[in-house]
Amino acid sequence: MTAKIWNKNWWIDETREKVLDNTLDRLIRQSGFNVLGTIEHEFTPFGYTKLWLLGESHLALHTFPEENKAYVELSSCNVAYFDAFIVEMDKLFKGVG
Repeated sequence: MTAKIWNKNWWIDETREKVLDNTLDRLIRQSGFNVLGTIEHEFTPFGYTKLWLLGESHLALHTFPEENKAYVELSSCNVAYFDAFIVEMDKLFKGVG
């Protein structure tokens, strides 16, 4: 067996924390990933970071409201879950990134 990690990132034009948090949480679970835990931090005066620790690696979100964009990155050792997440992300965010 060979270890393999798939990785994809997106720059998106959405920065609303609740919208992103709810959307990404729904997509990651819908794609089959096992969410082991999350951690988040709100920056002053603005900005938000959230990490999802997955049984299959991790998902990260970083917002940059001052630039009207957010960065999302998924790393995974499960290609089926990874591909399912990418399809839905690209539908929702029009393949940006």
